[in-house]
Amino acid sequence: MKNRKLLMIPGPIEFTPDVLRAMGMPTTSHVAQNFIEVFGQVLEDLRKVFLAPSGQPFVVPGSGTLAMDMAAANLVEPGDRALVVNTGYFSDRFAKILERYGAAVTHVHAQAVGDAPSVNEVESALQSIKPKLMTITHVDTSTAVATNVKDLAALGRKYGALVIVDGVCATAGEEMRQDEWGIDLALTASQKALGVPPGLAVVVAGPRVMQAFSTRTKLVGNFYADWTEWLPIMQAYEGRKPSYFATPAVNLMWALHVSLKGILAEGMEVRFARHKKLSDAFKAAVSALNLKQVPTRPENCATTLSGVYYPQGVDKGILKYIDEAGVIVAGGLHPAIREQYFRVGHMGAVTGSDVIATVAAIESGLSRSGYIFEKGVGVVAAQRHLL
Repeated sequence: MKNRKLLMIPGPIEFTPDVLRAMGMPTTSHVAQNFIEVFGQVLEDLRKVFLAPSGQPFVVPGSGTLAMDMAAANLVEPGDRALVVNTGYFSDRFAKILERYGAAVTHVHAQAVGDAPSVNEVESALQSIKPKLMTITHVDTSTAVATNVKDLAALGRKYGALVIVDGVCATAGEEMRQDEWGIDLALTASQKALGVPPGLAVVVAGPRVMQAFSTRTKLVGNFYADWTEWLPIMQAYEGRKPSYFATPAVNLMWALHVSLKGILAEGMEVRFARHKKLSDAFKAAVSALNLKQVPTRPENCATTLSGVYYPQGVDKGILKYIDEAGVIVAGGLHPAIREQYFRVGHMGAVTGSDVIATVAAIESGLSRSGYIFEKGVGVVAAQRHLL
């Protein structure tokens, strides 16, 4: 980390040197045989990372918002009912996208910022409106709240809803088992725990979703997002054949190929456990410093990032002090509490040393902000947990 600051925001994240080298390779043709092989391998590897052997992957140039748009555009027809399990800013965004395509949206809101709707509340809504689809934000980047995807997905299946999981700030860091848990579609973006610079929208659609898409009665209302155009491209590349609809992000695909190989070499079980350990270490430091987290309950805390309230007498000016100590963290995002908290990402290539450096920088910022605490207590707590 010499001569530059450590990037500890919830995306983009720190990237490994081999991923960055892949980004800097000479750009090849998108129909060159070596690129076709890489694209095909990426699609196969995504099934392993999502734990979705029955899934159909789509990798399209764009952001996580495009991945959300793709899910809505291809599955929603005007008048379809949708249920949004709402835990924050990005749940609201998904609702707006669904409404844009004509869905009648019902929200099940958390009781307060930092909370998540209960399983019973969601079941009551499913019974009442019988939606075509239900969206779940696995980790809302605005609140650091994680939802109980496993139980909610089972509920959605029970009531016949297509289960759509926004895993932008979760997939490849937070435990998710797409096929086993009955998730019909999971989506993410490259710049989070997948460990690739921004620019790729990633969707893995299960058989029930693809069946629903094949029986829709109206044209998809978004030309660029339409699976009618993209599915033959994905099938061709996986079959190791050239094809074209829109130019793929060639260097990003090379980088994703490298990153997925690293993820699978680590192993998904080990990776889930590593992220949990890093998260627990950081949160132990937060607790030792007598700081309060945004999630209201321990079981709602994400493993990929943390949301931390400023202590009394400290405001967002601390972010500048943390930056001057060599670490970049993110300010608040949720409109209701934007000025009251900051966010720290700890996913992907982040190490225990990065967590320790981040806690030390936060301690420096707290000290310069006039907060009274025992110096080093956060660092010691994180170290103790890591060891």
